[in-house]
Amino acid sequence: MSAILALWERDIVRFFRDKPRVIGGLVPPIVFWLLIGAGLGTSVHVPGAPEGMSFLQYFYAGTLVLIVLFTSIFATISIIEDRHEGFLQAVLVSPVPRLSIVLGKVLGASTVGLAQGLAFLVLAGAAGLHPGLEGYALAFAVLTLSSVGLTALGFCIAWVLDSSQGFHAVMNLFLIPMWMLSGALFPSATAPRFLQWVIAANPVSYAVTGLQRALLPAVVADGSVSMGGCLAVLAAFAAVMLAVSVAVASRRDAR
Repeated sequence: MSAILALWERDIVRFFRDKPRVIGGLVPPIVFWLLIGAGLGTSVHVPGAPEGMSFLQYFYAGTLVLIVLFTSIFATISIIEDRHEGFLQAVLVSPVPRLSIVLGKVLGASTVGLAQGLAFLVLAGAAGLHPGLEGYALAFAVLTLSSVGLTALGFCIAWVLDSSQGFHAVMNLFLIPMWMLSGALFPSATAPRFLQWVIAANPVSYAVTGLQRALLPAVVADGSVSMGGCLAVLAAFAAVMLAVSVAVASRRDAR
């Protein structure tokens, strides 16, 4: 536990000391939300949306996921930086179990992503969303599980790469398609049949649906996945990715 807490604290301190990183992780998605939401507001039809609901309100859940997605995964780039600085090698030759290393790094990076997501979540009222205490609690649960699962995915990729440039290139292959094909930009009900299958297989879709059920229950079709189903899928995704991270860290040392 001491090793996990030490690695977790190190990532948290590094993040909040880097002010441009704090601003860069939150402000661009907000601008993206405003620009995309305003631009597509009259072009996208949201089935089941109550009269008077704007596309900015629908797009709010997708923007929340975007913040957690980018912040959580790119926070794991510190693994590559730690390798180049020699810190990771020092940790690996210590008697600390690989499980502790994985949990410390994943929890540190996922906490950063969750903090950024919660900073945007408090603006829900300003966006015209009033989910109540239960809605905020459910949104918090969805964001937490999403952050852990996505961070573990980033950990697996960062562990086997040597350059931050390669990490960015590879992660873009995951980030953009996973987010765009999640129902964040357009409702899955209006997508072609083959895209609906892709969206159903995408774990990020359940983060978007879960947030919509928590914040915008009126726009979620009755036939879609329930909140319990979304949380179960996200929990399974997080557990599987953590297990894969431990396996990757156990089989391959930092170079």
